[in-house]
Amino acid sequence: MKVTVIGTGYVGLVSGVCFAEFGHDVTCVDINEKVIAGLREGKSHIYEPGLTDMMGRNMKANRVSFSTNYSSVKNSKVVFLAVGTPSGEDGSADLSYLQEATISVASELAAETIVVIKSTVPIGTHKEIEATIAKHTKNKFYLVNNPEFLKEGAALDDFMKPDRVVIGCKDDYAGKIMEELYAPLMLQGNPIYRMSNISAEMTKYASNCFLATKISFINDIAKLCDITGADIEEVRRGMTSDKRIGGQFLYPGPGYGGSCFPKDVKALMYTAKNDFDYDMRIIKAVEAVNNEQKIYMFHKIKKHFAGDLRGKKFGLWGVSFKPKTDDIREAPAIDVARALIAEGAVVNFFDPEGGDNFKQLMESDSTTKGKCYQTHNKYDCLNETDGMILMTEWSEFRAPDYHEIKKRLRTPVIFDARNILKTEKVLELGLAYYAIGKRISSL
Repeated sequence: MKVTVIGTGYVGLVSGVCFAEFGHDVTCVDINEKVIAGLREGKSHIYEPGLTDMMGRNMKANRVSFSTNYSSVKNSKVVFLAVGTPSGEDGSADLSYLQEATISVASELAAETIVVIKSTVPIGTHKEIEATIAKHTKNKFYLVNNPEFLKEGAALDDFMKPDRVVIGCKDDYAGKIMEELYAPLMLQGNPIYRMSNISAEMTKYASNCFLATKISFINDIAKLCDITGADIEEVRRGMTSDKRIGGQFLYPGPGYGGSCFPKDVKALMYTAKNDFDYDMRIIKAVEAVNNEQKIYMFHKIKKHFAGDLRGKKFGLWGVSFKPKTDDIREAPAIDVARALIAEGAVVNFFDPEGGDNFKQLMESDSTTKGKCYQTHNKYDCLNETDGMILMTEWSEFRAPDYHEIKKRLRTPVIFDARNILKTEKVLELGLAYYAIGKRISSL
């Protein structure tokens, strides 16, 4: 089947390459000439394990190509809209990029084409997109909502082995074509759920906001563990052994970040209140808890140094919002670094993939410019520092050389915002140790 994917961001590029892997003829379109030039050379502008290899394999087989124009739309049976819908200052989703892409697609549509909204959009957006297309074409078309549920760092597996595929449509014809498109997944037994367009839009927001709720919940419990002396690791095991609760997304940490959860939480609250006059009280609490959680470890750092961080230097391990990605959007490390610098400290940082992006962000801000120093080795990051701060749970951070850490540190203290270090090993070497909700006897 001929497919065009508009937008080569995280969702668009992964989706396009995976559809090509199924055997479909895919064209990925983006107006960014630099991005397309790189993709044509087999160079992905985003980091995702396995993506470059899969992309190269399908380019060699002529199943995926890249373009800056919309001409492929004319010959495509299915056209995906996978452009960004970033948060506005008021929390609303900015649909301007989606509307621009929709107009460009509509002017090229052949009759009976299926237009698929892959972007995350507020409830009811499908009506606006349908009206926009109708204004710019006389050809019959079908509109489908097909939200993505990809985790950065595991996106290829999530696409190829999804928990479910959600298809929102009102026409049986469009539904059948979408099932044909996803047929390889059906052969594996992966469920495809057909529903209304508006239910598909709601499903995406409800899913992401519920996962964000789990994160904020366990972080709130972890804070209470710090106060009461309970151990969050013991509490978590006791909780998650209940099959009704499960263990996913119930790990204490510095709060959620990335391109999805912060944006989707804001958008759902905004849409509910402004379009339907409904107050999402639980979701509001989720966001409030998360905003506090991002600098929770900073407050521990400040307290350890009796409130005076002037002239201190800290080594930051991990700046991407999660491991296996170079994405630093809304990463808690940003909040911690800014808070430290505001108190007169400077920061060394190391991240296996996100370091360059973090450096660019810090250098673009006058308040942090020249006060964040990138290193290319996790131990060099700690040289003559007044403390190590672990913010991202990269695999290479899980079993470090604790003697080497102590040797590099000027002040022997570790702040573990991911609870992944071995408490006993840290304490045996005489290092002070702070985590989130862990019971640490020496403190």
